[in-house]
Amino acid sequence: MTLLRRVKASEARQQLSGLLNEVFDKKTRVIIERSGIPVAAFVSPSDLAHLERIEAERQERFRILAQMREPFTGVPSEEIEREVARAIEEVRRENRAARDADTPT
Repeated sequence: MTLLRRVKASEARQQLSGLLNEVFDKKTRVIIERSGIPVAAFVSPSDLAHLERIEAERQERFRILAQMREPFTGVPSEEIEREVARAIEEVRRENRAARDADTPT
């Protein structure tokens, strides 16, 4: 389990070597604060790689969403909402019908 440690910037300067060792050993993530406000963080290279993977996945999802929106450019949001509600109701009806067909009488 990785600990989260908050350190004042002045303390971080004095304890830099020790903090870096804690982070390197993957025991601690360090938040550096100035006047109680987080301004930086020390994380291990594996944590950073994980954050970069998450950000890349997030960017890809936004790209896909933008691509999905393209065909609906200029379509009023009210119309889209009506069509979505209609499609959801249709799927629910189909699911109920399938469930009723599978239920023994």
